[in-house]
Amino acid sequence: MTKNQPPPQSKHQSNYDQAYRSSVGMVIFNHEGCVLLAERIGSIGSWQMPQGGIDDGEELEVAVFREMEEEIGTRNAQIIGMVDEWLCYDFPAHTAQKLFDGKYRGQRQKWIALRFLGQDSEINLEAHTEPEFSRWKWVPLSALMSYVVPFKRGVYERVMREFSQYAVKSAKD
Repeated sequence: MTKNQPPPQSKHQSNYDQAYRSSVGMVIFNHEGCVLLAERIGSIGSWQMPQGGIDDGEELEVAVFREMEEEIGTRNAQIIGMVDEWLCYDFPAHTAQKLFDGKYRGQRQKWIALRFLGQDSEINLEAHTEPEFSRWKWVPLSALMSYVVPFKRGVYERVMREFSQYAVKSAKD
C-alpha cells in the first residue's frame, strides 16, 4: 500500500474502521485564493466542498479527479497538497440510516488541495447523471466555517489549518 492509496479493506479490519466509508475531500482553490463550495440538492443551506467515495483498489489521485468531474463537471485542476492522515466524521443520527442503507456511521476522508486552472464557465453541476448540488460559489477560506454543517466542522477546521497556505492569489495562465 502506498501513501496515496486507501487502506485495504480486509477481514482483519476492525468493525470501527468498517463503519466509515473511505472517500476523498477536495479543497479547490481558484486563482483568487477562494474555495469552491456547493449546496446539496434538496438541502437548502447545506454547503460543502466536493467529496466522494473511493472505489476498491482506486488510487487517490484517480478518485479525486473522477469525483471532481462527476460533481462539478471538470478535471481542470492540479493537486497542490494533501492531508497526511485520514480524517473522520460521523453522520447525524437522524440521517445515518438513510445514507448508504445504514452501512456506515460516517466517512473517513483523505483531503486533497487542488488549484483550479479553468474558467468558471467550465463548472457544470449537471455533468453527471445524478447531480448532487444545486448551486456553487467561491468563498474566502476565512468565511468557510459560516457555511459548514455542524457535523463536518471539526474536519473542515483541520483542513483549513492544513491548506491555509494555498488561500492566496496565484498567477492565472
